[in-house]
Amino acid sequence: MIKYELICKDCSHKFSSWFASSKEFEKIKKIKMLTCGNCNSLNIDKSLMAPSLLNTKKTSEKKEEKKLRQFKNKLKEYQNFIKNNFKYVGDNFVYEARSIHYDRKKTKKGIYGNATVAEVKELKDEGIETEMIPWVKDVEN
Repeated sequence: MIKYELICKDCSHKFSSWFASSKEFEKIKKIKMLTCGNCNSLNIDKSLMAPSLLNTKKTSEKKEEKKLRQFKNKLKEYQNFIKNNFKYVGDNFVYEARSIHYDRKKTKKGIYGNATVAEVKELKDEGIETEMIPWVKDVEN
């Protein structure tokens, strides 16, 4: 699609219209389907115009930066929620999770800590509910 600024050579009325292509404009003009909305003249021509160009690379980079910033902020919210509502057990996560599950260890808070992917898979295979989330340090680089 292309947008042309048009001018009526009879009354100098300026208006714009969209066309599928430059050839389509010429075709419509040739079959006399292009008229001035002001005086109904068929004497219409394209006027000089400067195309509006966007720097799509910068625009898409800004969008990606915004998405990344939003993702980081949401991740920080989750991390703060976990820190405030769960007990940190560090590298003892697998042991503590099994203790809670099998020994019915009474805890007021859930736990969070470190585990490998294989360890989490083993816990899930045993019926112990666990989730992995990405964890980023509070320090910004």
